[in-house]
Parts: sequence; structure tokens; C-alpha cells
Amino acid sequence: MPKNYWRNLPVASLIPDLIAGADRAASEMIDRMPTTPLPRHAKVKAKHWPEPADVVAPEAEDIPELREEAKGCRRCPLWHDATQTVFGEGPESADVVFVGEQPGDQEDLAGKPFVGPAGRIFDSILGDAEIDRRKVYVTNAVKHFKFEPRGKRRIHSKPNAGEIQACRWWLDKELDLVKPNLVVALGATAAQSLLGKAVPITKMRGDVIEREDGLRVFVTIHPSFILRIRDHEDKEAERNRFLQDMRKVKGLMAA
Repeated sequence: MPKNYWRNLPVASLIPDLIAGADRAASEMIDRMPTTPLPRHAKVKAKHWPEPADVVAPEAEDIPELREEAKGCRRCPLWHDATQTVFGEGPESADVVFVGEQPGDQEDLAGKPFVGPAGRIFDSILGDAEIDRRKVYVTNAVKHFKFEPRGKRRIHSKPNAGEIQACRWWLDKELDLVKPNLVVALGATAAQSLLGKAVPITKMRGDVIEREDGLRVFVTIHPSFILRIRDHEDKEAERNRFLQDMRKVKGLMAA
């Protein structure tokens, strides 16, 4: 609505503050961490979720075997509505592993990670950074698509801390088999899964954190954030910033 009509709106006085706070709101959205279940959820979890101790640990010797085992995963309720388990893919000898949040709608249908709109941006920027997607391993912190039905659409819903913890078992197995020199946490969910705690992405973006086991974790945003930016100039600026992050990753791969 043109600005000259604002005077006729009862809430017009709020508009300047909303516009001024848009960038801050976007940053807060990146930092928003997965929800932590309330204490009473423990009883529900005990009733419906199998505890890790009750799950037969697969003796997979390579990624294809582990992927096959994951097809029947029932470690949390997300399997019930998802089309299939979306496991990681890439060479088992990869120097770097990229970890996203969870499969999206297209990944859930295809059974492959990072093949939707965010995946296409990811591939494009990796190419600009001279990182060969075929030589890296790509996976997600959560292997099933969590969504809310809205008409005929399935709207992405953020995994909570319990779901992240349940699926971390599979991610740890992937890392044990691939043995990368570097892991890239794409977004808050991936960072929480890899580091075992919530971390502020905007403050730690570009940092390399060494875990107790010696594994290096590079923290950055998830490429889906770029898709959500409406302003063209802001979108291009964020894309360029993510490209710089990937160029840092390229340098760390050789270190």
C-alpha cells in the first residue's frame, strides 16, 4: 500500500518500527533453536518411542549397509508420516561432510538429500566455490521429513530436541564410517546435533569448533535461509556471504 494511505490506517504508527526491525527479526529467525520438550513429554516418549538401548544396533561395515538398516528406523515417530528414510550420500572417503537439518518435501519423495530448491542453491554455490559435490558427503541431522499438512501441501516443521537426539545415533554412525577431516553444520539443527547443544548461528557463523573427539565443525547457515529472503539485493548479499563461507570450507579441506 502506498505510504500516502498510511494515515488512514489505525495501525499505521506501527509500520516504521516493523520495517526497521526486519533485519533483526531475520537474524533472530536464524538463531531460533529447536524446541526442547517439556518434562511431561518424557512419559509420552517412554510410551511411544523405543529407547536407544532397545534398538538392535546394526553392525554395518559401510555406508550402503548403514543406509539399508536406516530404512526401517523407528527411533522416533517421524517415520510414521514420512514417505521414506532419506539417508546421506557421497563417497565414504570424503574429506568433508555437510550436515543439513532434515529432508524437505522433494527430498522425502526422491529419497535423496539436497535435491529441492535449497539443494539447487547449495549445488550452485559449491560450484562457485570450486567444491565438487561428487567428492563430498551430504546428509541431514534428521532423516525423516517433519511437516504439517496444509491443504494439499506439506509445510516444513522444525525438528525438536528429542527428534534430533534420536536421529543423532545415525549421524554418529555415518561420521564413524566416513571419518571426515571437517564437518559443516548448515544451520541451527545441524549444529545442535553435532555439538550436543544449541548455539547462536549468527554469532558463531564462520567459526571452526573442535569437538572433544578432535572432529572440526564449521558453522554456517542453511541455504534455505537464502530462499526466504524476498528483497533481491539482500538475497544476493546473503548468497555472496554464504559463498565466502564455502570458500573458507574449501581452504579448510586442504588444511
